[in-house]
Amino acid sequence: MGNWLVERRLLQVATRLKSLRAELAVIDEQMIYLGDDADDHEIRALVAETAGASFEARDARRHVDAHAKHRAKVVEEIASLELRQDELLDRM
Repeated sequence: MGNWLVERRLLQVATRLKSLRAELAVIDEQMIYLGDDADDHEIRALVAETAGASFEARDARRHVDAHAKHRAKVVEEIASLELRQDELLDRM
């Protein structure tokens, strides 16, 4: 494979890694807020003992779980791209 092609692919991988790392930073900040919010809803549900409060608590927890799954996918993609980057660097 030509050196220019390897460099081009390296640039693409580096750009995507930068984007994913920025996204991960945002996700981590959101996880803190969402986790606190879900905890607050769970406490309110325990105190209120109403179906509506329980629903809100479950809904908030589902948001946290969905965000955690998304975070795991982003971390997995970052690891995959780092491996790809290492392979491309070895080719140079």
